[in-house]
Amino acid sequence: MTAQADLAADSCLTPEQSRALRRKPAQCVRHGFVQALPFILVLLPFGMLFGVVATDAGLDLPQILGFTVLVLAGASQFTAVQLMTDHAPALVIIVSAIAVNLRMAMYSASLVPWLGRARPRDRAWIAYVLVDQSYALAIQHYEKHPRLNLEQRIGYFLGAVLATCPIWLLATLLGVWLGQAIPEDWALDFAMPITFLALIAPMLRSPAHLAAALVAVVGSLVFAFLPSGLGLFVAAPLAMLTGAGVEVLMERRNGARL
Repeated sequence: MTAQADLAADSCLTPEQSRALRRKPAQCVRHGFVQALPFILVLLPFGMLFGVVATDAGLDLPQILGFTVLVLAGASQFTAVQLMTDHAPALVIIVSAIAVNLRMAMYSASLVPWLGRARPRDRAWIAYVLVDQSYALAIQHYEKHPRLNLEQRIGYFLGAVLATCPIWLLATLLGVWLGQAIPEDWALDFAMPITFLALIAPMLRSPAHLAAALVAVVGSLVFAFLPSGLGLFVAAPLAMLTGAGVEVLMERRNGARL
C-alpha cells in the first residue's frame, strides 16, 4: 500500500517538482545560488549605501566590517548607525536594532517544520545567515516542493546564502572605499523599500497574508510617532494576531462547507 501510495503521489507531481526531487544536495546548492542571483541588483546599492552612511557616522573600516559580519542585517545596521549619528543612548540603539530585527524570530519559527530536524551545527549557521533574501527564497521553495528531503532543503538554503551574504560584505566595502565619490543627489536609499516589497509581494497568497500585511502597514503608520522605531513593537504583533485570526476563520468556514 505504501509503494502504491508513493506511486500515486509521484504521478501528481509537476515536471518541475519531479526535477527538484531528483536533485542531489550539491545540485540543490547550485539551484539556490542561481535563483538568488537577482537579489544582487538591490544588495549592491543597499550595501554600498550602508558603507557610505557608516563612514559618515565616523566609523572606520574595521568597525564597519565587524559591525557587518556580527550583525548581518541591513535594516538593523541602518537603524543603529542612524541612532549613533543622533547620539542616542546605547540602550535605545540596542533595543531599536532588536525591534527592527524581530521579524527574524518569525522567520525562524516558520522554518522549523522544514529545517527543525537539522543537526545542531547546521541550525547554528542557518540561524546566523538567516536574512530576508535567504528566507524568502527558501520558504517559497520548500512550500512549492514539500517532498524534498532535509539535505536537499539545507543545500538550497546554502546556495541562496552564498549568492547574497558575501555580496552584502563586498558592497559594504565598496561603499566605504567609493562612498565619497558618490554624488549626494543619488537617491540610493530606494534600495531598502524595493527590497522588502520584492520579498513580501510574492508571498501574499491568501486572505490571512493580505490581512496581516494590511494591519502591519496601517499599524506602522499609526504608531510612527513612537521614538526609535518602537511602533514596530506594536504593529508586528497586531499583524500576526490578525493573520492568525483570519486563518482560523477561513479554516472554520471551509470545515463548515465540508
